[in-house]
Amino acid sequence: MAARTHLARIERAIPSCTRCPELRAYCAEVARAKRKAFESWEYWGRPVPGIGDAAASIWIVGLAPAAHGANRTGRVFTGDRSGDFLYAALHRAGLANQPTSVSRDDGLALSGVYVSAALRCAPPANKPKPHELGNCSTYLDEEEHALRGWRVILALGSIAWGSALAMLERRGVAGFRPKPKFGHGARVALDEGRSLIGCYHVSQQNTFTGVLTPAMIDEVLAQAKRFARG
Repeated sequence: MAARTHLARIERAIPSCTRCPELRAYCAEVARAKRKAFESWEYWGRPVPGIGDAAASIWIVGLAPAAHGANRTGRVFTGDRSGDFLYAALHRAGLANQPTSVSRDDGLALSGVYVSAALRCAPPANKPKPHELGNCSTYLDEEEHALRGWRVILALGSIAWGSALAMLERRGVAGFRPKPKFGHGARVALDEGRSLIGCYHVSQQNTFTGVLTPAMIDEVLAQAKRFARG
């Protein structure tokens, strides 16, 4: 109950964050202009909180909301091809009750997993700046504190990997010298039997070109589940 209450407080606070005025302005402009395919939508246009199980043993950290995905729907990895790929994989792994994620009220429920991102606003060209990631870093810190039962962090892409490593050092979970390199399936053993695991990002750039296939993400999720069980 305490973890759920703490996470709910974080999730309520994130949408009103104003630490990066340039990102707030960009997200609002995207929401105003819209994409023709979504012209009937009322865009979220604000920072996007995480979602999932407060008792999660697996914590997935992505890059950032997509301009016409989570920035439109208000839910992380929802409403775009990246989310389609991720939630289909979570469903196959038994971590989601359905394989699709199209809106905040579509009935999606996660079990044993929590999903958030290194950056909570959609960045132009999907390229966050270092100071923007720094401004958002305390939300990862707060989530780590709230997700008391996490055993595995699954970082989607090198930016999420770097943000997770920095968060773990700030939280005193581990110190890294030299810094572990990102790779698909790479694993860093942490204290108390916990793990950081890398996975190529679920972006269309990777999934449409075969850099990341369904079989590859299924294997990484299976690895995460094994280490989460201890």
